[in-house]
Amino acid sequence: MDDRNQENLKELLATFFSADEVEKCNEDFRRAEQIFHEHPAPKPDDTLITNIKATITARLDSHRAKRMRRLLYEAAGIAAAIVILAIVSLQSFEEPDSQPWNGIGTASLLPSAIWESEDIAADDADLAIFTAEIEQIENEVHTLQSGEEPGENESAITELEMELAEINGDFWKG
Repeated sequence: MDDRNQENLKELLATFFSADEVEKCNEDFRRAEQIFHEHPAPKPDDTLITNIKATITARLDSHRAKRMRRLLYEAAGIAAAIVILAIVSLQSFEEPDSQPWNGIGTASLLPSAIWESEDIAADDADLAIFTAEIEQIENEVHTLQSGEEPGENESAITELEMELAEINGDFWKG
């Protein structure tokens, strides 16, 4: 060790040990360095280095493949959310059937027959379709979360969940 490192080591050891113990520790370090200089580590074999590089390359390739699959799953989930949003938007802008006005106006999102029913989702086809699509997106989100390593691309999943919550909220509002 050079003199500067030796002084720094003595100062560090002095904060933990007494002066006698510091000298013993310094002597142990000098002996260890001497042993390392007398017995240098052997150089690794070229085939071993080649095998290590091949192993690293194979693992990196499999990691890239997993990453690409995960990106495709995320893209599929986002595309499904966009499709649902488009369907909901189109249905909200459809013009109602032209019927003569009879002078009495009523406002209802659901027919009275459906309100009297015990299973609204089964009686209303649009609601059943939306419910199935939302469950499909929830399943895709669950699949993404279970196949992902912690700390990687959490923002994309969070974004997808936020879009799903927004779709659910907008659907029931309007």
